[in-house]
Amino acid sequence: MDFAKETEKAEKRIRGYVRKTPLEYSPFLSEEGKNKTYLKLENLQLTSSFKIRGAINKLLSLSQEDRERGVITSSSGNHGAAFAYITSKIGVEGTIYLPKNASEAKIASLRSYGTNLEFYGYDCVQTETHARSISLEKGVIFVSPYNDPEIIAGQATIGIELLEQLAGIDVVLVPVGGGGLISGIAGYLKSINKNIEVIGCQPNNSAVMYESIKQGKIVNIKSLDTISDGTAGGIEENSITFNFCKEYVDDFIIVSELEIKEAMKLMLQHHHMLIEGAAALTVSSFLKNKSKFEGKNVVLVISGAKISLEKLKEILC
Repeated sequence: MDFAKETEKAEKRIRGYVRKTPLEYSPFLSEEGKNKTYLKLENLQLTSSFKIRGAINKLLSLSQEDRERGVITSSSGNHGAAFAYITSKIGVEGTIYLPKNASEAKIASLRSYGTNLEFYGYDCVQTETHARSISLEKGVIFVSPYNDPEIIAGQATIGIELLEQLAGIDVVLVPVGGGGLISGIAGYLKSINKNIEVIGCQPNNSAVMYESIKQGKIVNIKSLDTISDGTAGGIEENSITFNFCKEYVDDFIIVSELEIKEAMKLMLQHHHMLIEGAAALTVSSFLKNKSKFEGKNVVLVISGAKISLEKLKEILC
């Protein structure tokens, strides 16, 4: 994948549909790390997460014939919200498959976009497998949350914005789940400046990509419950993100549930900003290893804003 070329193509496609999110200087974190720390606020993106970048790039890259047949995905989280928003925005018929036990709040949120919802199984992997089989049966495109070059190129447009917003970036910390976000950002930044260090951040309860890189192959390990639900779960067999992470990601930092929750509280206290658990991974990882970043220009990607009232109560109590 030619990251520079594909990211620039994605930038031209999606610019009219997404926000250029702010890069905000953090006095508190800069003092803590004895450096200059900045927050890339994708929590202020449309649909409250970075996911819209990849989703719109994928849909706009499809032929007219493919769009007319409609598209399918499987997600009750940020990818599902981005998919629902974009399909309604550009007039493509979209269907989202959800587990039968998906939360009523998430179902109501997705219904508000007018997107078709179908329900199957009680497990996310089972639901996605079914959705993929339906897409093959009907001959329509399945829009993956991360395992797709156009999705990755869309997320990589964050890298373009970062280089426009800040000269002399030394380090970028990025949340990691399936690896689409960090593959895009790392692949693009390294294509421009190989000296920029890119670090992946994962919860100890679901550090699948980190363990896979360590073992040199995609591993199937059980994920425990985590407040960082946006990065939880396994990686598809043969996912292209594994090789991208292996090639372009310099290091990983793994954090505990307590460290993630403390970072979420710090963001409320010092930035008056409510962020989701996955977004707090970069903040908690930075604080855990702050001596590593002394004297550097550091960017923390704040990936999203969505958190339920129940989880927020759990964190604040």
